[in-house]
Amino acid sequence: MPHVEPVERQSLEGLEGVFSTVEAAMGFLPNSMLTMAHMPQLTMSFAMLASVVFGADLKDLMAAYANQVPERGAAEDNLPPALVQLVAFAASVASGCRYCQAHTSHSAHRLGEDADKLANILAWETHSAYTDAERAAVALALAAAEVPNAVEASHFDALRNHFSERQIVQIVAVASLFGYLNRWNDTMATALEASPRSFATGALPSLGWNVGKHG
Repeated sequence: MPHVEPVERQSLEGLEGVFSTVEAAMGFLPNSMLTMAHMPQLTMSFAMLASVVFGADLKDLMAAYANQVPERGAAEDNLPPALVQLVAFAASVASGCRYCQAHTSHSAHRLGEDADKLANILAWETHSAYTDAERAAVALALAAAEVPNAVEASHFDALRNHFSERQIVQIVAVASLFGYLNRWNDTMATALEASPRSFATGALPSLGWNVGKHG
């Protein structure tokens, strides 16, 4: 059974153009796109990214979907920006990408997260800086970024005590986005910029952080 139920296709008229295009190309509509549709713009954005990676022309895609952009939803439905960065940081710690660890911890700190909380991300279960909601989100992110994936139904049970289905989808989306970015930057050995490098050097020694190949 899926951890989050897909949205019914018939309730997603604003995405029908995307669905029809994907269905024509693949012969079916993946349920993953219907799960993403708890955040309708996520479904469309993913479809465009995947199409570009596979070789499509972005101008053609933008023209095809110009009149089909679904509503974002209420701004208050989004996760707080600092929590988004905390989830991204947790996923990057689990994956081992030092470039993204530096970026996400630096961004979280700029949004108000205490450096001590970030340095103790692996003590999320017991550290007093973490709320129960943050513990649930961090646990999911850490498990999602492990190889093989270590997410279980209990992670979603914990999340539902604090977050809506849409917010849970956003948490998974953040962790998944950093699955892409972690692999990209670790593979490319992307050079780390001065500001996040300085922050991570000072804030993350407890995690064994060093600039490594990103210097």
